[in-house]
Amino acid sequence: MNRLQSLSNDQGQSPWLDNLKRSYLTSGELADLRDRGVRGLTSNPSIFQKAIQGSADYDEQFRALAGDEHPVIDDYWAMVLADIHGACDVFSRVYDETDGLDGYVSVEVDPSLAHDSAGTTEAARQLHERLNRRNLMVKIPGTEAGLPAIQQMIAEGRNINVTLIFSLDGYASVMEAYIAGLEQFADDPDADLSQVSSVASFFISRVDTEVDRRLEAIGTDEALALRGKAAVAQGKLAYRLFQETFSGPRWQALAERGARVQRPLWASTSTKNPDYPDTLYVDELIGPDTVNTLPENTLEAFADHGTVARTIDAGMDEADRVWQGLADVGVDMDDVAAQLEREGVDSFIKSFDELIEALEQKAAELTAD
Repeated sequence: MNRLQSLSNDQGQSPWLDNLKRSYLTSGELADLRDRGVRGLTSNPSIFQKAIQGSADYDEQFRALAGDEHPVIDDYWAMVLADIHGACDVFSRVYDETDGLDGYVSVEVDPSLAHDSAGTTEAARQLHERLNRRNLMVKIPGTEAGLPAIQQMIAEGRNINVTLIFSLDGYASVMEAYIAGLEQFADDPDADLSQVSSVASFFISRVDTEVDRRLEAIGTDEALALRGKAAVAQGKLAYRLFQETFSGPRWQALAERGARVQRPLWASTSTKNPDYPDTLYVDELIGPDTVNTLPENTLEAFADHGTVARTIDAGMDEADRVWQGLADVGVDMDDVAAQLEREGVDSFIKSFDELIEALEQKAAELTAD
């Protein structure tokens, strides 16, 4: 058994791939990754920008699409949804084999809607209805405006991947939206709660990047000693919060109806600092009822030399000490989270807008020809 398979079979953590491009489908590479142990896939606007602008794989489809009178943004979604359909096909077998635990493919709503509750709700509903795949998850940002949309989608029995979570308080609000949505869904005595699946994507490496910058600016020995520790500590504390939330009478009432826990998903798990081990954010966050979505380089690094062992709830005293230490030296983790959320939303909007602009230019050139 390889390390990826051992992650899920021995430790209860599902490795997903954080990437999608047309060549994965046409070459059979995605099916090969599935057979090696990858159990799902996530995408985002930045991933599709790189895929579509970075290759000629979409040119034939775009040339056909650009010949009609639809706006270019419709062409973008047609290309994206073709990839999502293909990935759903690849992972459909995993969905069956795991009884709906895994095998999901995630696509994100238009990132410009991150602060528009009604717009996000409608966009998420349209994506679910347009794709109509049982193993689809629609990604909704865990912003304040995203929370009502998350709750409403869960209340409608739809699978949701909540993205861009950077704080413990934000994570608590996301779990509350999920549970409240399930309670609404459960008002229908015939509702099958076991058919609703959700993950909460907690971003990891970006936390260390920003916190380390602030610790170096503070510059004291106490501050510098905390570098490279904030992200893993917060992940461990988030897992403890997950365990506390999905227990007790309120959750038990839903579990008795077949409800599944909303698994924490560790996102942004490539190591940004070359001084840190390249599998740091996988090795240190392994445990049951979790997902780690891995960019290809991190996936291959872990498959080659990662350590498969339960670590997510090891060293909790140290995680608490790190968290307190950050406050003691003057790092405001609420401010860190707010900044990272802004940057995350802005980054996805920028990727989305740049790609649409590039496609409009390409469409104009094709029309001129």
